[in-house]
Amino acid sequence: MANILVVDDELGIRDLLWEILNDEGHTVEVAENAAQARAARQRERPDLVLLDIWMPDTDGVTLLKEWSTTGLLTMPVIMMSGHATIDTAVEATKIGALAFLEKPITLQKLLKAVEQGLVKGSLRKPAAALSQPAEIVTEMTELTGQLTVSGMVELGPQAQQNFMLDKPLREARDEFEKAYFEYHLARESGSMTRVAEKTGLERTHLYRKLKQLGVDLSRGKRGAS
Repeated sequence: MANILVVDDELGIRDLLWEILNDEGHTVEVAENAAQARAARQRERPDLVLLDIWMPDTDGVTLLKEWSTTGLLTMPVIMMSGHATIDTAVEATKIGALAFLEKPITLQKLLKAVEQGLVKGSLRKPAAALSQPAEIVTEMTELTGQLTVSGMVELGPQAQQNFMLDKPLREARDEFEKAYFEYHLARESGSMTRVAEKTGLERTHLYRKLKQLGVDLSRGKRGAS
């Protein structure tokens, strides 16, 4: 995973981006202005920077230009703004920005931009090079009345779960749902953000569901370590 610096003067946006990226397994540092961003850059070069354009002390484009002219623009930078013009976005790109995200930033666009930024920065291999796509295979054994669900989890061993159908529907359904969510947690390395996206559930609902089913939330993260 990567070290990411988030620079934005809005507390709510900093907190939101920190939560999402931290949930993805990244180490996230936040800065509320250009001065803090400069200090963070001097301490350690981040793998990626998310940089707001409009800030109270120095705007993001000026800071980007400063890093570029002093040889400090050695990491991918993604610009963010809710009010920037096309000319501003083009200017930032010419200076060296990798991409531009318009606020409000959707989860899908954020994760895609971060992934592309890290790949282009040669800081990690594309996911396709790390593993083969996961597969789920479902079989019904007529003689035993047993349902077998098996999944080949990314970067992990094959997991298989058997379900006896000769039991109350609610009990059988809970067993299947528990195995279903455990599979996706392992596949997404414990990332609640990605599991919520893949299963189509709101994160709050997902947390309640996993707690109700008794799912071990640390299982996927242990499997990825």
